[in-house]
Amino acid sequence: MKKKRSLHAVNEHFETCFNVQLASAIVFQQPVKMKRLIWPLVFCSFLNGCNSLATGGAELSGLSLLHDRRNSDAILTDQRIEIDAGIELSADDDIHNKAHFNVIAFNSKVLITGEAPNEHIRNKMVAIVQRVEDVKLVHNHIEIAEPTDLLTRSSDALMTIAIKAALSDVKNLPGFDATRVKVATENSVVYLMGLLHQNEATVATEIARREDGVKKVVKLFEYLD
Repeated sequence: MKKKRSLHAVNEHFETCFNVQLASAIVFQQPVKMKRLIWPLVFCSFLNGCNSLATGGAELSGLSLLHDRRNSDAILTDQRIEIDAGIELSADDDIHNKAHFNVIAFNSKVLITGEAPNEHIRNKMVAIVQRVEDVKLVHNHIEIAEPTDLLTRSSDALMTIAIKAALSDVKNLPGFDATRVKVATENSVVYLMGLLHQNEATVATEIARREDGVKKVVKLFEYLD
């Protein structure tokens, strides 16, 4: 008779759930099995409401959907891309056993971050994401390195929370909406995405750069002007 898996066991195979919510992405930690995906996804969905409250509005909250500059079809397409890419990447044995990745989609442009042990596996990861339906462009930010440990990923998640909280405090820029800025952190490198005006992007970037511990800020915005 199989023993029930504990929450601790789930966490050994799946990235911390609030990190998934904050990035609005499917985030997998080596190792992950296809058959083990359903429970963590359900569990993370259950936590989504609390995360939205804790961060002043996560990407999948109702408030952000109302304010999002993408249309509803684009939002649904991005969510499907993230899920499909995550499942396809996890199904590959080399990636499953040796790599770590985060997948974030915005307007069918995909950011993939994480670590791979060699160029061959990194190239394979990018190729898999490129084949996902509706993907227009892949931003490859996978490092050749050993997968980061849980402490590093927890620190990254806290950094993302802090930056999103700081963004939500911006009051002196008319029309600025923090929920329009996607924030993701990988090994203290912060990635920013969104459909923004130039002045909004400048403010968001400066806020991210000022956060303690940030090594670098990578801007992947689409501009309205």
